Amino acid sequence: MTLGFAPPTATSLRSPSESASRLARMLEPAEWTAAGIPLLRNPREVVSGLHSRHAPTPATAVLAVLDHEERLAASASFVRRPAPADGWEFRNALLAHLRRVIPHDLRRRAPVRTAVLLYCREGDERWTEEDGAWMWGLRDACTLHGLRCGAYITLTRGGWQVLGEGRGGRRPSSDSSPLPIGEVPAELGRLTPRTASGATEPLRRAAAR
Repeated sequence: MTLGFAPPTATSLRSPSESASRLARMLEPAEWTAAGIPLLRNPREVVSGLHSRHAPTPATAVLAVLDHEERLAASASFVRRPAPADGWEFRNALLAHLRRVIPHDLRRRAPVRTAVLLYCREGDERWTEEDGAWMWGLRDACTLHGLRCGAYITLTRGGWQVLGEGRGGRRPSSDSSPLPIGEVPAELGRLTPRTASGATEPLRRAAAR
């Protein structure tokens, strides 16, 4: 496993004030770990299930909401816009998709459901500023939707990795073909997501591309 930080991209070079604001809207791995993000019981099953449902390619974000038993309640995928990584922009995009696929839990005293983000990107498994912006955006979107902030997972050519936990694997990867839903050996492969109204529908891929 490669440890460390990937260098910032050229597109991240902005004016000093703009860069300072953008850098404030990202989380580094140590901050993420200190936030007490709940661990997934079986991250491989979660990753395999989402990969089979959404077949993400680089620059695709897959957002999933899990219930208290780690079963899939809803999911959506979308491709990020080609712009400098900004946690505020990512937060807005994640929140918009959450509102489309599942009701909020703001009336509950404590969050029951957990949002997990799988992001497929180029590069290796090292943390990047883009990852930090997604972490910030996920945490903020969960707060605004009444959800518990869950794992942030990257999917690259080298495989998948749960950032901040040190858990990962080679399959699936951004290059691998997704398994048919019926062949996924996980609970995720047998579930029917719910729509924003709460009514169940036949299995479908919620995506905005």
